[in-house]
Order: sequence, then structure tokens, then C-alpha cells
Amino acid sequence: MPQLSGAEALVALDPVFAQCAVGAGHNLWGLPHLTMREKAFICLTADLCHPHLGLPLAMHLQMAQDHGAGSEAIRELYRHLAPYVGYPIVVTAFQRLTELGLPEAQDDKPVEPTPLAGPLARAVHALEDLDPGLAAFTEDQLAQRWARPHLSVRERAIACLVADVFHQTLGESLRLHAELARSAGATEDTLRDLLRGIGEFGLPRAWAAARALNL
Repeated sequence: MPQLSGAEALVALDPVFAQCAVGAGHNLWGLPHLTMREKAFICLTADLCHPHLGLPLAMHLQMAQDHGAGSEAIRELYRHLAPYVGYPIVVTAFQRLTELGLPEAQDDKPVEPTPLAGPLARAVHALEDLDPGLAAFTEDQLAQRWARPHLSVRERAIACLVADVFHQTLGESLRLHAELARSAGATEDTLRDLLRGIGEFGLPRAWAAARALNL
């Protein structure tokens, strides 16, 4: 079990709370069906969704770096999440990551949109019946992201599922991202562990998502 970064700071705030928080952290980091990077990305995504950009982000950033998530992967995670959590909060998050010492971006290549296929293409097609303009914007945003380097499709889908649970978008969006995760190798055990890990950040949300996914 990894040593949780920043645990001593929690003790200074409140020792009883710290004991509970460390136990919750050990639950997440001990889940067997998620990689260490995926667990780190769950935490970093949760920080955007709340948003919690103070001590929690500092702790999670250190944990991510300690367990194999390089700076470019962390940057790519937040690039990927911008249309899911909102561009403005990602601006603030990047400012905070800079303050915390995350190295400058190495990837400065222009974004090359990739034509959508499979579940992503079907989702955009379904949206066209509701609002063609929104569908066009959605297609552009998705085409900029899902085929980029630094993160796998499974990692991207897991991050999006975290955002769905936090925002309680438990219909089409949740089903799309679960399908993408499964197509990239996630199993039902993976999804169960994902929701068990998210429970640290809000049990009612995780409970509702488990029911929506029928896990």
C-alpha cells in the first residue's frame, strides 16, 4: 500500500478526520482492477470536478508523479477534460499546476482532429437530431482529443466516467463512456472498482452511478 502524500498535513488539520481520510485513500489505492495511473487520474479528475485546487490537488499531483504519471500525461488529462468540466476551471488548474512545479509542456504541436468512428461517431449522430449546431461543436471537441498521444483510450474514458459521476450525467454520456472503456479493455470489475474509488469523493454520487450502470 503506498504512503499517502500529505497525510501529515491532514493530521495537523484534524487527527480524527485524518484517520478517516487516510483510510479512504487506502481504499482507492488498494483497488486491484485499476492501474496506479488510473487511480491517480481519478483523483486529479475529481479535483477539477469539485473543484479542489488547494491541498487536495497538491497531494494528488505528488501521488500521480510518484506512481508513474509523467508531467505530459497529467497535462494531457486536463487538456482532455476541458470540454467535460469546462474550459475556465482548467485554466485555473493549469495555473495551479505551474505553482506546484509541474514542468512546462513539451508537446506544442498543433492539434490535428481525427475523424470520429464507433461509439463517438454514433453519439454525435444522435445529437444531430436534437441540435445540429451543438452536434457540430461536440464533434469538433471530440475529434481533437480521443486519438491524441500521452493517454490511452481507456484512461480517457475512465476520466470521463469520473466527470459523469460527479456531474450526475447518468444517461447517454455515462453509457457512452462506459462503452468506450469496455472497448478499450475495461471489465465490469474495472467499472466496479472505479465507482468504489469515486466513493471517497461523494458516496451518493457513486451509489447513483452504480445503479445507472446496473453494476
